[in-house]
Order: sequence, then C-alpha cells, then structure tokens
Amino acid sequence: MSPVNVSMESLNLVTLAPMLTPIVGALLILIVDLFKGGLDKSLYVMLSFLFLIIDFGLLLDSASVFSEAGTMMGVFDVMLIDGLAIISQFIIVGASLLFIALALTPKRFHEFSYPEFFALFLFMIGGFQFMVATDNLILVFVGLETASLALYTMIAMHNRDKSFEAAVKYFTMGALAAGFFSFGAMVFYALTGSVEINQIAAVLNANNYADIGYVLVGVAFILASFGFKLSMVPFHTWTPDVYEGSSAALAGYMSIVPKIAGFVVAMRIFEFLIHSGIVWLEVVLYIVVVVTMTAANIWALVQDDVKRMLAYSSISHAGFVMAAILIGTTQANSALFLYWILFSFTNLGSFSMLWISRQKNLPSYQSSDHTFEKFSGMIKTSPVAASIMALFMLSLAGLPPFALFWGKMYMISSAVNADYKVLALVMALNSAIAGYYYLKLIVYMFMKEPSAQSISSSGKIYVANASTSLKTIIGFAAVGTIFAFIAINPILEFVTSFVYNSGY
Repeated sequence: MSPVNVSMESLNLVTLAPMLTPIVGALLILIVDLFKGGLDKSLYVMLSFLFLIIDFGLLLDSASVFSEAGTMMGVFDVMLIDGLAIISQFIIVGASLLFIALALTPKRFHEFSYPEFFALFLFMIGGFQFMVATDNLILVFVGLETASLALYTMIAMHNRDKSFEAAVKYFTMGALAAGFFSFGAMVFYALTGSVEINQIAAVLNANNYADIGYVLVGVAFILASFGFKLSMVPFHTWTPDVYEGSSAALAGYMSIVPKIAGFVVAMRIFEFLIHSGIVWLEVVLYIVVVVTMTAANIWALVQDDVKRMLAYSSISHAGFVMAAILIGTTQANSALFLYWILFSFTNLGSFSMLWISRQKNLPSYQSSDHTFEKFSGMIKTSPVAASIMALFMLSLAGLPPFALFWGKMYMISSAVNADYKVLALVMALNSAIAGYYYLKLIVYMFMKEPSAQSISSSGKIYVANASTSLKTIIGFAAVGTIFAFIAINPILEFVTSFVYNSGY
C-alpha cells in the first residue's frame, strides 16, 4: 500500500485553536506551580483570565471566518465549527470570564488557594469546547468526561462535609451517564458503521429507519445520559444536593455552562430524529419537557433554603429551554441561545449575591447557609443587597421589562408559531407558578422583620463590603438584567444568523 500524504492545510488545525488555548493555560499554571510553589492566587487568576481573553479573541476570528466561508471542518473532519459551536463557545467562555473574576475576592475561600483549582477550571472549559465543536460521538464523550472529571474535583475542593458528599454524588451520577452515553453511541455505530452524527442521520434515512427497534434502544440510552447532564426529571435528583455542597459561585456556574454544552449536543442528536418523523421520540421529549418544568417548580415551592430553591429553579429553566429542541425550528433554536444568554446574567448574579453571605461556621440556630429566614428584613439591614437580589428574582420570574421576560416571550412565541399551542400554554402557566417562589424571597426581604439570622454580623449581606471584582460582576449582571431590552434585537439577529447558516 502506498503511504497516504496528509497536508497540514487539509487538517485545518486552526479549528483546534480555541479549545487548545485553555488547555495550554492549564498546563502553564501547573508548570509554574511545579517550579515555584506558594505564589499568590492573583497570579493564577490573571493567567486564567489572560488565556480566556485569548480564547474569546480566537472565537471572534472563527465567527468572522464562518460568516464568510460557512461551516468549517478540521482534523480529519472530526472538528465541526458551525454556528452552534461558535455561539455556545461564546457563552461558555463569557460566563467563565465572569466566574474567574470572582476568585479575586479577598475572602480566603479554600479552593481558591490551590493553583490546581485554576488548572482544572481551564481543563474543564477546554472539555466543554471540544464537546460542542464536533459531531463525532467519541470526541463528544472525551470532551464531556474531561470537563466532568475536572468539575467533580473542583466541587470537592470547597472543603466542607457537604462538598465531599456533593462531589461523590455528582461523580456517581456522571459515571452512570457516561455508561449510558457509551452504550447508546455503540448501538448507533453498530447500526450505521459511523460515530458522526451527520453520517448516522444519512444512513438511517437511506435505510428508511428499518431498524427502528435498535434506534429506540440507542436513543433511550443517550436521552437518559443527557437527562442526567441537563438535570431532566427523573434524572435530576443529584442537582439540589450538589448545588448545596458547592460554593455559591460554582453552583451558579454549573447551572449555566455545562448545560449549554449539553443542549448543543442534544440539538445535534435529537433534532434530525424528530424531523425524520419518529413520533415516539417527539412524545417522549414532550413528556420530559412538561414534567421537568412542572415538577421542578412544585419542588421549588416547598424549599426553605434559597440555594436549593435556585437549584430547582435551574432545573425548571432547563426544561423550559429543552422545549426548543422538541420544537426544532430555526426560531426555537435561536430562542434557546437568546434565553440562555439572558439567563446567564441573571442566574450568575443571583448566586453571586449568595456568595457574599457565605459563612464559614454556621451558628446553632441556623440549619443551612442560605435559609429564607436569613434574608428576613434585609431591606433594613442591607438595602442595596435587597434591591439587587429582588431585581434578579423579578427577572427569573419573567416579569417585564427584565432580561428573562424577553427570553420567555420569544420561546413561547416560537412554540405558538410551530403549532405547539398546548406546550406554549404549559410554559406560560409554569412561568406564573415560578413567580410565586421568587416573590416569596422578595416578601422575606421587604415585608418581614429582621430575624436573629439576618442581624447577626456573619449573616448580613453587605454589597458595600464586597471586593471590587465581586461588585463589578454583580453590577455587570444587574445592568445586563435591567437594560437587556436595548440589546435584544442585535443579540437575536446575531444568534439567528449563525443558527440559520448552520442549517438548524
């Protein structure tokens, strides 16, 4: 056999640049710590920030190339740089830039004292970027596990009893999800001889779905896998415990970045099956979306801890957004990204407010770190914090003119336009139900008298005493939440152009 010559140009290695940037940054941090340990954490924060900025710049370059040349393939056609990959990476890197700035806080939170935390953080980002920038199921799996293994360790680094418990629960559920994904991918490979989603779709269409029983088995396993990763009911049980055991900032990050990566892969896998007319898959997804939205809202209603309430809230929002994959139109897919961009501002801001009030040692009268009682009468003890927190709650509830109102309206209108009128009604009703538990926190803050928890020095939430970086992040999130309506049309046009040009 004659040797096959592969030119560097045909490999198109530039498609790897954004993903490799955080990985190079992570390796550099480990090397620096190896030769000179005990350096101040601000060095590692700034190195992380620098490599994320470079990553963001490379994504801007990829976006301009995509606008001119369309979808790009690279590295033996394993890498796929299309509109979905670019938009989702913007969200991943943008949210990561907001999160990493929180590490500059002067409070000595345990995990930020380790250089390994920042290296793991960058490895995790690289994993998520690989996950969204391919239609190869093997690379999706490698990216997913790279990110997940880093995240398990980051949770455990919080150094609390609940943190270790949360990391073990997340690891156990993640291992189960990985097994389900591997088995589902194996079934599709056995059916089609390929692990590339586009090739799988082409072979199944050419065979007119003759092996529908095996397709059912493969889809069931992959759907269960993403049910775990996206916190879909009934695979959600790990979520509240893991969020409670994580630091508030990391919990907010987990509610945004891992899920957008999961949504993109789910969109690539499930939408071609739904468009092929597999009715049972549409019915299953319909049930999962409705049950996730509704059940999570009901569980959120009865929580007495704000962080657990926000955890169930994020499950409900994930179900709301998963409806876009069920609907499968360009408008719905654009609504998914618009919604998640707006959700990123609001939810990261909400968890950052909890971050300010974190207590190292809980007093005897306090059952958890963020009880509703702790926020009683906050308008009197910390009026600025109460006003900002109320702003985020009103946005999460979807009240106009705040950010998520526009995301909810566009998502519901996409359901109506695609003739999913009952689904649109369920989404509207769930938004009304969710308003109750968000307003519950506002009632505690504005209409109740301060309690022992809220007036103790350790329980107060003083925005004025927060670090400059933390105030900047919260201010940025608050401004984005209030004035989002100004940028809705430009964001929507940007998102829609990329989604449409990708064929979704």
